[in-house]
Amino acid sequence: MRGNITRRGKHSWRIKFDGDPDAVTGDRRIHYATVKGKRADAEAELARLLNDAHRGTLIDTSRVTVSSYLHSWLDGKLDITGVTRERYTEIIDNRIVPALGHIELQRLRPKHVQDWLSILSKSGGRRYGQGLSPRTVRHCYRVLWGALKQAVRLELLSRNVADAATPPRLKDDEVEILTPDQIRAVRDALRGHRLGPIASLGLASGCRLGELLALRWGDIDGTTLTVERSLEHTKAGLQFKSPKTKHGRRKISLPPSALAELAVHRGDLLRHPEALLFSNPDGSPIKPTNISVQWHREIRLIKGVPNVTFHALRHTHASALIAGKLDVVSVSRRLGHSSPVITLKVYAHLFGDGADTDAADAIERMMK
Repeated sequence: MRGNITRRGKHSWRIKFDGDPDAVTGDRRIHYATVKGKRADAEAELARLLNDAHRGTLIDTSRVTVSSYLHSWLDGKLDITGVTRERYTEIIDNRIVPALGHIELQRLRPKHVQDWLSILSKSGGRRYGQGLSPRTVRHCYRVLWGALKQAVRLELLSRNVADAATPPRLKDDEVEILTPDQIRAVRDALRGHRLGPIASLGLASGCRLGELLALRWGDIDGTTLTVERSLEHTKAGLQFKSPKTKHGRRKISLPPSALAELAVHRGDLLRHPEALLFSNPDGSPIKPTNISVQWHREIRLIKGVPNVTFHALRHTHASALIAGKLDVVSVSRRLGHSSPVITLKVYAHLFGDGADTDAADAIERMMK
């Protein structure tokens, strides 16, 4: 068996070596690998690969398909659970694999990814026929991008070809925000309704629906609400989970009006600290989908209010913070985002409103 090493970059080397003949065609099989570091590192890796090939234990990564790699990547991804894992599985099986799964991983090119994004936007992929929203397409793109990023770390790929593709841009109107008049209309319509307290707290805190449904009375201390878990509904049933990031676990100060509404919701009963703020009559957790269904049923009946999702309350909360001139770091922490970058990606158009005028005013004050 023979092999050679070629410099690819300042600290990158490509290894090329012969393997055993193909069992079916008899053709000589050529293997490639990329090594980052010094030439000595590449020489050591070539020796290891030649030894594995001689012993018959070499894994031919050049023949790994996108489909097989994505499934192995997801199996080994331990930082996601429950609903997120089910969502990733659905994206891989129904959105990525039909278009890209048959391609050998090392033969995947930016054009493949770009064409795939176009297909999702136009028809949603094989067996669908309806295009996906830019937000959904970008979510599918992030799954593929994350998997390919890991392939680069493992040196299965020399670069992430998804970096060269361009997912569709989000439209500003995809972030559903209620106006002050619409907020008042919703609150008036839901006064006395089962949805009233949870909608009000969602608006006042900016919490996600799953976080609201996981809150216990013991999570309220004076004027502060502690968010440290979320409720999700998976195929295995309802389960509580911890936030996936350190910023997901957070303390939120509540306005007096929200505290007053919580006091009315609590009533004169002495609630156990572990009892849920929002639950079924028997104290059991409420399925998030049940709230969503009730919300859509009621929101359609409110005159002058668009048919937005429950999540619009979180977006409305965020827009109020931004309008109040809170900096992006503070907004990000209150919302529980893993990074201010996430906040900017979602609400960049809101931060832009009036920002340049504010900057000019600030410079003027400094120069006086």
